Amino acid sequence: MNDAMNKLLSTSDYLMLPSIFYRESFPTAVVKPKYFIFNKDLAKQLNLNTEYLLSDSGLNLLSGEHMTDLSPISQSYMGHQFGHLTMLGDGRAILLGELANGYDLQLKGSGPTAFSRNGDGMATLGPMLREYIISEEMHELNISTTRSLAVIETGREVRRQNMERGALLVRIASSHLRVGTFEFASYYGKQDDLRALADYAINKHYPHLAQAKSPYFSLLKTVIKKQAELVAKWQLVGFVHGVMNTDNMTISGETIDYGPCAFLDHYKSNQVFSSIDVNGRYAYNEQPNIAGWNLTRFAETLLPLIDEDKDKAISLAQKELSKYGNLFDHYWQKGLLKKIGLHEHTTENIQLVSELLNIMEIEKRDFTETFRAITLLDTQILKLDDSFALTHWYEKWSKLIAPQKQMAINDMKQINPAFIPRNYLVEEAIAEAELTGDKNKLNALLSLIKNPYEYNEKQLAYVFPDDKRDDSYKTYCGT
Repeated sequence: MNDAMNKLLSTSDYLMLPSIFYRESFPTAVVKPKYFIFNKDLAKQLNLNTEYLLSDSGLNLLSGEHMTDLSPISQSYMGHQFGHLTMLGDGRAILLGELANGYDLQLKGSGPTAFSRNGDGMATLGPMLREYIISEEMHELNISTTRSLAVIETGREVRRQNMERGALLVRIASSHLRVGTFEFASYYGKQDDLRALADYAINKHYPHLAQAKSPYFSLLKTVIKKQAELVAKWQLVGFVHGVMNTDNMTISGETIDYGPCAFLDHYKSNQVFSSIDVNGRYAYNEQPNIAGWNLTRFAETLLPLIDEDKDKAISLAQKELSKYGNLFDHYWQKGLLKKIGLHEHTTENIQLVSELLNIMEIEKRDFTETFRAITLLDTQILKLDDSFALTHWYEKWSKLIAPQKQMAINDMKQINPAFIPRNYLVEEAIAEAELTGDKNKLNALLSLIKNPYEYNEKQLAYVFPDDKRDDSYKTYCGT
């Protein structure tokens, strides 16, 4: 293996954990790999050798070839999927190793593993492009997320309902530790295994907690805070994850696994996009509650480490979990007030922003467009002539911010994106790529999502067209 490779990637320190936490897995050989898209910005931010990665040797590495000097693995975990605990593990993902800066480098769609559960372990181009687009947008929105370094065509065809173009996603994450990893340790491992996993999580993500009086209890508190902040940020931009199973909640606080995800068009508080979420378990307005539910499952796994006295451990965990709702409300309400340029957390201000959301839902107003128009003081886009309720609201709000209007506008521009990857634009870009291999729409979309708070000329020229709103829009997992 050459020097460039040695400097780029090494065997993951995850292999220091007990062997129950992983299985050796090698990617399925590709036929004729080629980059469909490569994230030069991310490579630069991670200080990676872009020249090497874009070479044939680099492409082979990221395609899963030449693994002889590494120890690629698939990770073990469980997951409460729609409330039911299931043994899972990486069924189509393989952790190639660890970058020099400590980040995981994982291939998604790299073939069957020990956890594939009779699946082919492959991925197709469309879903991998969706994850690339949305994860990059989440990063640009300042929301903690895994990232996508590349989408690589494998040269294979993959059977789904029809034959589709096979692809790999090269995913970067600070780790792939999940609540489900801890559920696996609790269910299948011994207490020493659970302790080893918790110590690894602390050392990997929160090393300062190692010095705490009760490191494992501190880990619980930290993860609760991280998730409360993360989900509040989702809500503030109208992001619907779609499948918030416990295996899709990270210990690091990063958004992970972009399957049936989408952004709100018109504001509908119980919006569901996922085709499989027939009961609305993971609806937009349920996301904060589900995060709390998932955190309770995490707390349950840590009880033996929090205190030897089970009753005392439960009491401590329950007390901490009871704070989650207030934590979420703090981040959510603070962000909501900022979305209309206010800072004082008063009952009147909260009522004002709640009134706006209520009007938006009743009148089926677009989530992003409404807040962008308020930020720009654009009464034409708001169509005030068509709504007595919004006109009345706007007059009250205008008087309130008048003394510090420019400061309010500046604040709003920091939290109300001028542009998001609209669902129809994502679908159009993916469809063009799948059918023809053309990247024009994809590249145009990726250009637009850069710096969403910049309010540049291209973003300001964009207005969501009424004829593109699709109330029946559905997303799919792509597995």
